[in-house]
Amino acid sequence: MWRRRADARRQRPVDFGAFVRRAGAAGRLVVQPRMGFGDPQQMRAGLIAAKNADATTVGTLTLDSYTRVGELEAVTTALREGIALNGYPVVSHPPATTAAVLDGVRDASFPVQVRHGSATPIDIFWSLLRLGLNATEGGPVSYCLPYGRTPLADGVKNWEACCALYRRLYDAGIEPHLETFGGCMMGQLCPPSQLVAISFLEAMFFAQHGIRSLSLSYAQQTDPGQDREAVRALGRLCRELLPTHNWHIVIYAYMGVYPETYRGAHHLLGRAAELAVTTGAQRLIVKTVAESRRIPTVAENVLALEYADAVARRTPAPPGVSGVSGASGGEVDSETYAEARALVDAVLCLDDDIGRALLAAFRRGYLDVPYCVHPDNAGRARSYIGADGRLRWADLGRLPLRGIAEQQPTRKIGSADLLKDLFHIRRMYDDPAAALDSATTPLLRG
Repeated sequence: MWRRRADARRQRPVDFGAFVRRAGAAGRLVVQPRMGFGDPQQMRAGLIAAKNADATTVGTLTLDSYTRVGELEAVTTALREGIALNGYPVVSHPPATTAAVLDGVRDASFPVQVRHGSATPIDIFWSLLRLGLNATEGGPVSYCLPYGRTPLADGVKNWEACCALYRRLYDAGIEPHLETFGGCMMGQLCPPSQLVAISFLEAMFFAQHGIRSLSLSYAQQTDPGQDREAVRALGRLCRELLPTHNWHIVIYAYMGVYPETYRGAHHLLGRAAELAVTTGAQRLIVKTVAESRRIPTVAENVLALEYADAVARRTPAPPGVSGVSGASGGEVDSETYAEARALVDAVLCLDDDIGRALLAAFRRGYLDVPYCVHPDNAGRARSYIGADGRLRWADLGRLPLRGIAEQQPTRKIGSADLLKDLFHIRRMYDDPAAALDSATTPLLRG
């Protein structure tokens, strides 16, 4: 048995990005859970359930919070004492244990991605390299600013080292894949143009450090029309500037305060599936009806996967969108694209080295994430949800958007305003009087 498992470890894994792009070209949206469990048997059962779902799926090993911050002694204690972890401790489990979890599950029809959230992920990457796990996510900005106080300069150095380590997979004939997390800075209340810019700049960083297979994330925000502008802007930037053709866009279902009702949660997830289909994004990371209360079960994850797939299949793609990431019938200078392009151009002009350019951009305030308290974030830019539901700038700070972006210079954002905006989506989708005007309607009512 162990010889068969060793053979499975040596089997060359598929290119994660190419798998998703092939599915998109065939007209299928790839749906993915965030699932992670500390117990290997439970983790294997979760992967098998995701693989067997009635949808086109990929698997996820989401790591535990101790591993994310490098507290490996706490992981050892938890494993020894039988304390449940909130994710899979890939660094601490023996490689043979993880190989057994994946044996007969990960294959050409079901690639697996590791999701972790670490600003100091070198131990994680060593584990991925040993196991041949060739798909993960993160970024020097997006896995640094929201998660702690690691200096941004250290974050950049760490991710440079991790890219160099991950490139060793090429020597074994394996294509490593990296997904930028920059489209999800702080989860919510960051205007989409800056999410697009950071996601794109992190992809440029990965490409500059030799990673050829990429995905770029965008998190569903507060207004479907603004979200469509953002995803199309991200695709356009990739087609114009990204030096690789092996890329796709991944949508994250809303990352902020989630609806509490079954109806509201499913309606919001359905809107995320619609966003993916109507913009040519090729992968969707789902959320479940349990998100507002607890870690979801395997069954709840499968339900979310199948529901998102059903909505995607009911949603017609507009003319010009045919499973090619970000493709549209024409290139339009939307408000979101104009702002994102201005941010990207300003950063790229600072230094030929993308890492140094990102550091300079945050020092100068050319990138500034609203309500992010990390010491390396200027903290001068402010945003709010307008009466029309779109995210808007209340204060540009030093962002290079004067004359490009609208702002409300006299609008002051207090704690009550911020709290109201944070719960905007929950209130809207849990409202029993809210209209159902999308492809989710027959599924919710049926």
